[in-house]
This record gives sequence, structure tokens and C-alpha cells, in this order.
Amino acid sequence: MDDILRKEIIRYGEFAQACYDGFDFDPFSKYCGSCKYNHRQLFQGVGMSDYGYEVTKYVYATSNINLPGLFQRPSVQKLWSTHANWMGFIAVATDEAEIKRLGRRDIVIAWRGTVTNLEWIADLMDYLRAATLNNVHSHPDVKVEAGFLNLYTATESDCRFCKSSARDQVLSELRRLLQKYRGEKLSITITGHSLGSALAMLSAYDIAEMGLNQNQNQTQVEESIHVTVFSFAGPRVGNAAFKDRCQELGLKFLRVVNVHDSVPKVPGILFNEKLQMMKQLVDKLPWSYCHVGVELALDHTHSPFLKPTNDLSCFHNLEAHLHLLDGYHGQAERFYLSSPRDPALVNKSCDFLKEHHMVPPLWWQDANKGLIKNSEGRWVQPERIRYIEEPHTLDTDEQEGIDLRS
Repeated sequence: MDDILRKEIIRYGEFAQACYDGFDFDPFSKYCGSCKYNHRQLFQGVGMSDYGYEVTKYVYATSNINLPGLFQRPSVQKLWSTHANWMGFIAVATDEAEIKRLGRRDIVIAWRGTVTNLEWIADLMDYLRAATLNNVHSHPDVKVEAGFLNLYTATESDCRFCKSSARDQVLSELRRLLQKYRGEKLSITITGHSLGSALAMLSAYDIAEMGLNQNQNQTQVEESIHVTVFSFAGPRVGNAAFKDRCQELGLKFLRVVNVHDSVPKVPGILFNEKLQMMKQLVDKLPWSYCHVGVELALDHTHSPFLKPTNDLSCFHNLEAHLHLLDGYHGQAERFYLSSPRDPALVNKSCDFLKEHHMVPPLWWQDANKGLIKNSEGRWVQPERIRYIEEPHTLDTDEQEGIDLRS
């Protein structure tokens, strides 16, 4: 594998990992389900302040279906939101050196998935629904898994964070950024892990179907904005027509998978893209799914750092995938790390490293579990002030600070 390509794949995987590192999973926190940092502090909080990007918007979602491991609720009575969970962010390259290195200004959309709990698979193996996101040029034959579509489009009128759907939040901010940087060479890169991978693919399809990546300057001919998806450990999203339409729209997908992970094998365990001899029959079935894009298959048994285990969540772990990428040099090639990236990151949220590396499992946590000592000598959870964007109207520098205590 080309070293530059490997570094870029890992870098976009780290954007997806930032969604986990910044997420408040603690059920004893009254802010459980939100991000631990305001958008100006996210990259600093997760150790990515030197990446050359700035977060411009947080994305929230609500859902009408049961999603264990994805939607978190505080165990205390006072909630920051009854319905919403933080699902990711939109960021844009602002560092001139990074823009020069890339040869363009990159807009990143990162989606959060699930870390350990894989029970959501059973809830989402439901049925395909028409992805009628563009009412002007609809393609009723293009269908996606109903649960993914629900999560992407659901709203909750009583929730300040989800009065508009995750879809509307993303499209509105993307329109704003495209207008702001109009005339520059741009790219749109979408990344996600697990369930977040499905949302990344769905949002990429939506962006292209709505024509947001097409040149709006009528005075000169320019190529369309490239839309690329880096998917990590993602499930199948739609049917064969969804795959074909994504190809017609010029979307590029790279799916990074561990061959021992069960999530990329669903939905569509029986009826999927592998049944080529029965393709015409299989494509018509209401439960037939098809992977899109190019697959990069990794095997965790090739890494000398990882121990044998039957824990399926280890096979699915995002940091484990990034570790495998760091040591991958091609099929049948010897595994060796190509960068100083620390293997200890694998055990952030799982127990996968061999014991002689002396890295404790599940070590990523806030100091003192987020508690601080107040002036009275009591250990308390600090109040959290968050910057919440007014829906799609204010620039980043004009956004209103809102205290979640109210």
C-alpha cells in the first residue's frame, strides 16, 4: 500500500474516532449523550489541534427505533435533552499549509457510530425503503435500510437540538460552506465507523442526488466537487439500485473492514451482491442488500500486537482498524507498523492488546471521571456551557453561547 494513501485513510479514520473520544458515554453525567467539548474545543480536547481543520457545526439526531449502544441517556432526572444525541460534526480545512498540501479546501463530515454494543444490528435488519430524498428527481427503485433512513431524517419538534433532522442540519451547513468558499477548489469527505458508516454513505448519496456538489458558477465551466466516503466497519446500506445510482453520481467509497467482523456482513447475510448467478432475481427481493465501493480487507490475526479473543467488539473496534491499517502493506505481505502511531490506542475502549504490552483495557477516560473539587471541598461535576448553533443562519463567529443548565 502506498504510504501517503495509508496516512490519508488513517487521518480520516481519526476524524471518525474523534466522535467517540468527544462523546459523553457516562450514564451518571447529566450531559450523557452530548459532546464533552464545545465545537471550538473539540479538536484540542481529542488531541487533533494540529490537523489544520476547524469545526463549524455539530450534528444531532433523534430516532424512533431502538438503537442500543448508539443513543445514550443519563441515569439522572435532569437531562440536557430528552430526545437528542450528538452524532458528529462538520469541519473545514482552514490551515493554509494543509490546504496547500491537499491542493484544495476540504470539508469533512464525521458521523459517530457504536463502540462496543452490537445489538443494534438485530434492530436494523428490518426492510428496505425508497430513498426519496430528492422529490424533484426521485428514483423509487433506489432503496436503503429503513432504520438508517429514520435516523437520518427523523425530527422531534419538542427538542431544540432536533427540530430539524440530522439530514437538514448537514445539508444546510454544507450549503453555507459551499457559498462561503465559492470559487475555491473544494472537496467533500465523509467518514464514519459502524452505524456512522451507514450514515456517511447515505449522506454522500443525498449530497450528490441533491446536486450540492455541482458547480453553481454559470460563468465558467468547472468540474464537480469530489465526494468521497471513508467507511470503517460499516454494514450494507441499500439495494443494488442504490449501488448503481451511487456509481452514476460519481461517488467514491472506500470500505475498510476486518474480515472477522460480523457487521460488514449485514444486513443481507443470505441475499447480497455475492449471488451473481441469481442477480436479477435477488435484486428484486425486498431484503436484498448490496455493498458499494471498493473494499480494503484487513485481518487482525496478522498483527503480532493483538491477542486471540472471542470478543466480537474487539473485531469491530475502530482504533483496531486504524492499527491494522498502519501495519498493512498488501495481501500476503508481512505486518509491520509504518508510523509512530502508538499501538496503545487500540485499548482505548476494548481489551485487544497482548498483556506483555502493559496497556490496561478501556483506558480512555476523563481525569477523576470528570469530577472536580469545588470551593466547598466537594467533588462535583462541573456545569457545562455549550455553543449551540442557531439553525443554519449564523456564521461560526456569531454563534450564540447557551448554558445547558437552563
